[in-house]
Amino acid sequence: MPDRSLSAKLFSAAKEVIPGGVNSPVRAFRNVEGDPFFVQRARGCRIWDVDGNEMIDYVGTWGPAILGHAPSVVIDAVSHAAKEGVSFGIPNRHEVEMARLIRDYVPSVEKVRMVNSGTEATMSAIRLARGYTGRDKIVKFDGCYHGHVDSLLVAAGSGALTHGQPDSAGVPADFAKLTITVPFNRPEAIEEVFATQGDEIAALILEPVPANAGLVFAKPGYLQLLRDLTAKHGTVLIFDEVMTGFRVAKGGVQELTGITPDLTAMGKVIGGGLPVGAFGGKAEIMDQLAPLGPVYQAGTLSGNPLALAAGLAQLKEMERLDGWKRLDEIGQVFEDAVRGTLREMGRDLAFNRIGSMFCLFFREGSIDNVDDVKQCDFAAFRKFFWAALDRGVYFAPSQYEAGFISLAHGDGDLAKTAEVACEALKIALA
Repeated sequence: MPDRSLSAKLFSAAKEVIPGGVNSPVRAFRNVEGDPFFVQRARGCRIWDVDGNEMIDYVGTWGPAILGHAPSVVIDAVSHAAKEGVSFGIPNRHEVEMARLIRDYVPSVEKVRMVNSGTEATMSAIRLARGYTGRDKIVKFDGCYHGHVDSLLVAAGSGALTHGQPDSAGVPADFAKLTITVPFNRPEAIEEVFATQGDEIAALILEPVPANAGLVFAKPGYLQLLRDLTAKHGTVLIFDEVMTGFRVAKGGVQELTGITPDLTAMGKVIGGGLPVGAFGGKAEIMDQLAPLGPVYQAGTLSGNPLALAAGLAQLKEMERLDGWKRLDEIGQVFEDAVRGTLREMGRDLAFNRIGSMFCLFFREGSIDNVDDVKQCDFAAFRKFFWAALDRGVYFAPSQYEAGFISLAHGDGDLAKTAEVACEALKIALA
């Protein structure tokens, strides 16, 4: 067992001044019934905790570290930008350059507005859809998490995954009443909702690849059905690509599927590891935002020059390296190793991967929605997590979370991961 005594002391101190000792719930390691470690530094695909333990990281800041941690191009960009000023509250050139780049990359985006987080992006997109349509109701899917927005903390995933309606105390029941929740991947359910309430629905929001309930794929034709239903009823279709955008492909899931939403929420990769978010889409809808239109949205730090300089440097480096193609290749090597190990053990656990995102489910059979994920063997997952961590490989500390591969994961890292995963699986499945 690695020594984590300093992490234990820090966690004890943190709990005295921070609720639960953490600033985001999943970091508390409650899903794996343990205490978190504290990071000292990170470089490439590796992290070191305050006790000096070295780990291969497959969390990657929950997605943004697509080049790996602390890549020189990003560090240099942030350093240069900081010398010119860390924040202005006034338009800066990085905002225009990022907006143009997003418009060029993402098929659905004609105009875009920068915000400070994925939560802000989804919240603003919902408000915009309501203002544009003049309707109040929204539709979301069980297990899809769109940040801690009051109206979206209903049947959410990730750290909010509970059985309550709404999912959090402090969210008025009346807010939840305007949110219709539907099981993912069940066409008859969404068809019934639109048949009975379609003309009252302002927006349908979803993760086109739900990644806060593990990693779930839409069945063939399902996303097209959603596009057809929303178009028929004048409902705004919102893709939450905060996690998948600029990671699974340059243009996100919509590039891979050819399904074009009306609005897209973005974040993570476009900040290079710094706080950032964005939402964009059809100019006709986006122009309803103030100062042009009646839908108010604002933010003192929106378009922060450090965050956008970091994101621009990262995306340009990805394009220079043909990074998305390379990531898919690395992902395939990783997938082959996992599936090979499972075959050798005579187990058929579900394993989903798209590009550089993946999830190993401790359950056999297909995973179509969050109800399937709830049937996983969580005790086996916990054993696997700790066995891997103790051997120097850090996977997400929850069965409900996806993992992330970066360009910094080399052949040696993948080989060690395969070896560790094999040992951890034998312990977990014994």
